[in-house]
Amino acid sequence: MASVSMTVNGRSVSGDVEGRVLLVHYLREHLGLTGTHVGCDTSQCGACVVHIDGIAVKSCTVLTAQASGSDIVTIEGLANGADLHPVQAAFKEHHGLQCGFCTPGMIMAAVDMIRRHPGGLDEKTVRAELEGNICRCTGYHNIVKAILAASEAMAKGKAKAKKKAA
Repeated sequence: MASVSMTVNGRSVSGDVEGRVLLVHYLREHLGLTGTHVGCDTSQCGACVVHIDGIAVKSCTVLTAQASGSDIVTIEGLANGADLHPVQAAFKEHHGLQCGFCTPGMIMAAVDMIRRHPGGLDEKTVRAELEGNICRCTGYHNIVKAILAASEAMAKGKAKAKKKAA
């Protein structure tokens, strides 16, 4: 058994887990955070993407013990109360989901993608960066549209915040 402690969605958690427990299973089975989905267990689908210390990671590739001491954000930790994160709102507004199974991983990957490209995104970049996230329902058109809209909205929000501070 390994003792682990980490911050998940702003809350300190700790416990003992077997050394072979993947982070995706710890989040779902031990913490009840079922928004992080188990799709393939082989890091092919991206349904399990979470942020570890601010970086998007497929949680089926990380042992829970490896994440000890980290700050983890899951899909449940993105919204601010009833206010959706801009990427969540864009997925809703632009119909960037169908069955919803891939959606949490897509959103978490998109948030990281937007963070890494603060100057904005184009369709080619979004499509290239989504290659590790599989959607079997939508054809990606509305997912890409939602990510581009969220990127634009977040850039405008930052510009407004800078003007207020000045």
